Amino acid sequence: MEFLQYYSLSKRHNADALVIPFWKGDKGAEAATSIDKALKRVVASPLSSGDFKGKEGETLLIYADEGFEKRLILLGLGVQEKVSVEVIRRAYGSLTKTALQKKLSDLNVVLPDCKALAGADLFRGVSEGLLLPNYLYKKFKHQQPDEENGQTLVRKVALIGEDPSALEAAQKAAAIVDGVYYARDLVNGNADEITPQHLVQCANGLSLEQPSLKVTALNKKEIEKAKLGLLLAVNRGSALDPALIIIEYKGNPKSDDRTVIVGKGVTYDTGGLNLKPTGSMETMKCDMAGAAACIGTMLAMSHLKLKVNVIAVIPSTENGIDAKSFKPGDVYTSFLGKTVEVMNTDAEGRLILADGLAYAIKKLNPSRILDIATLTGAIDIALGSEATGLMSTDDDLAQALVNAGAATSERLWRMPLFEEYSERLKSDIADLKNWNGRPGGANVAAAFLKEFVDSSVPWAHLDIASTAYLSEPKKYLPKYATGVGVRLLIEFFEQLEKRVRDKGPKGPKKGQNRISKRDKTG
Repeated sequence: MEFLQYYSLSKRHNADALVIPFWKGDKGAEAATSIDKALKRVVASPLSSGDFKGKEGETLLIYADEGFEKRLILLGLGVQEKVSVEVIRRAYGSLTKTALQKKLSDLNVVLPDCKALAGADLFRGVSEGLLLPNYLYKKFKHQQPDEENGQTLVRKVALIGEDPSALEAAQKAAAIVDGVYYARDLVNGNADEITPQHLVQCANGLSLEQPSLKVTALNKKEIEKAKLGLLLAVNRGSALDPALIIIEYKGNPKSDDRTVIVGKGVTYDTGGLNLKPTGSMETMKCDMAGAAACIGTMLAMSHLKLKVNVIAVIPSTENGIDAKSFKPGDVYTSFLGKTVEVMNTDAEGRLILADGLAYAIKKLNPSRILDIATLTGAIDIALGSEATGLMSTDDDLAQALVNAGAATSERLWRMPLFEEYSERLKSDIADLKNWNGRPGGANVAAAFLKEFVDSSVPWAHLDIASTAYLSEPKKYLPKYATGVGVRLLIEFFEQLEKRVRDKGPKGPKKGQNRISKRDKTG
């Protein structure tokens, strides 16, 4: 989506539609901006009839005989006293969905006057609302004979308003959502194509496009040499080799502060010998959504040129099924040297994350470490798709993440890490076991990961199993891959940037970033 700005209605060029915002008032819809007499005449009838009330996300398309556009879209923002960034985000998300349904690719969008929100917050909500639903994954869908033009994306939006920071906010949002789109593309792709080796190619490709990213990828022989025994165990049932991908971004080279994010990269999960039943395996190409979020975050961060140091670590493999598959009841040795009795081969994500976390702490010396993973079905039972589960050993880190979730509406809910959860991992024949039944499943999984994290390093775990992939579209999120985690992590790193005092060399001025023109239609 390309953004541009006109400072007044009279300066605008023609488009497929002109969008006018309205509040829901006591006596009906009230314009949220100044409009001229000609526009007042056009909208008078639907307003006086009560056909349009200005409710949040309400849209009404009408046709006009005068003006630059033959269509007007009335957009409801809800009650002004209840407005928030999320309300604005949802309202403009509904606008994009209307535009997609009507195949409108070029919009003139009049910005609302809103005293309750600072300009930056208002423009962020508008821009993200427009961008997040503007995504179609139609790679494998042929156009039907009765479809004249097929579906199309909104390609151009002209923001109409006097504040010059609106365009800057929109371009920043586009840079971040580019990372969201990239993550969605990876998760939505065929598991036969989005393999560990493909993730390596993606990381290398981004490093060529974004010189601020440095990539190192360990192949199977190097993983064997490094003794990442749990990653190798999960990989045994796959015809494809595993990979350990390391993507480094050094935005503040004068600072020793660095954050490591570890993303689960199981590119397909059959459950292994504890085979998943029909109905539980069909969406398992999404089991690398944590890895996708890490890659998308690194892309967005390179666009924004944030002055922080971040390293993404992605342990990746299929969890296939074969005569060589790792076996329930057997014991395997981790990178850290701890032995693990495998009680369930479908609890594989925590195994590869355990090696990834331990490797990152030993080799990369992080100031803090996060992991993000589609880890447990239990988190879906606990929280549904309304929030991501958060477990952490550090209150400050947890609160910073919760704050980032609130700002982006990628909400987090902190869950406990009681010692009793760790006690359930005790094994008679090994240092610990990887699974102990369904009760407290998400918490026990996090407790397992905690065993591989140095207690001196602040750590947080994000379980996105219920938020990374949707069976139905929701608000401004599309069906299937959501790209969850990218906006959350970027917000977290932006706030971290403000806290880190030892700033590096000055980067380019805002507005100099250029986003590559990858096609998001799939």
